[in-house]
Amino acid sequence: MKNYYKIGEISKLYGIGADSLRYYEELGVLRPKRDQNGYRLYNLKDMYKLNIIRDLRILGFSMAQIKEYLDGQSIANTLKMLEDEQSLLQQKIDELREKQSIIRRRMASLNAAKNIRPGIFAVKTLPERRCVQLSQHITRDEEMDFVIKKLHKKHESMVPDLVNQTVGAFFSMDDWRQGRSNVYQSIFFVLENSTADYDFVLPAGDYLSCFYQGNYQQNGRRIQEVLTFAAAQGIPVAGEPFELYEIDNRYTIREHEFLTEIQIQVLK
Repeated sequence: MKNYYKIGEISKLYGIGADSLRYYEELGVLRPKRDQNGYRLYNLKDMYKLNIIRDLRILGFSMAQIKEYLDGQSIANTLKMLEDEQSLLQQKIDELREKQSIIRRRMASLNAAKNIRPGIFAVKTLPERRCVQLSQHITRDEEMDFVIKKLHKKHESMVPDLVNQTVGAFFSMDDWRQGRSNVYQSIFFVLENSTADYDFVLPAGDYLSCFYQGNYQQNGRRIQEVLTFAAAQGIPVAGEPFELYEIDNRYTIREHEFLTEIQIQVLK
């Protein structure tokens, strides 16, 4: 077994670029010797350090932290480093579990949506729903995505997962009364967790609901159907209609797969 290895051999063996090895040398973590031609020569002590560097870098330790550890390596420092490693590993496990939970919720939501029948009217009794909102007059589908992103940017700390987020929009009823469909006055997110930081509340109570499938140009007609049904059944309307996007372009680019719910608060 050789006592010294050149930078190319070490780079290939450890899968570490030559530039990284030179950087470690600049930091003083590695101290290779030079042969008569000026080529770096790494010894077995450098290799054990590279094992430590590789393992700690995978866990997210900075080079400054690794250098500090190597410069003062001892039983006490190793135990402290192992405790830090354990803490980082647990953090990564928690993050992976959260990602797994998000994927499971997304799959459950889509599978449930596949069983929803469009065109069926129902009165739902719903709890209070706290929401954050961005008011803006929206006349095109392209504007909708931009406004949703603006709202998400504003509340990213409360809404980290936009894909699974319940997104809704209030219609511009003035435009609707003038025969213009697919025009909105605001976008909102329904918050999953109770929080003091919200813009408005969808009150607890009864809501007349109906789903429709396909593009949004039809929503003017769908609003009329909901209001006509309420009047025919003698159900007093207590608010203005809004949409909730069960399946939209977060899940599919095929408009015929879009699934949208219209809700309006009513009095039994």
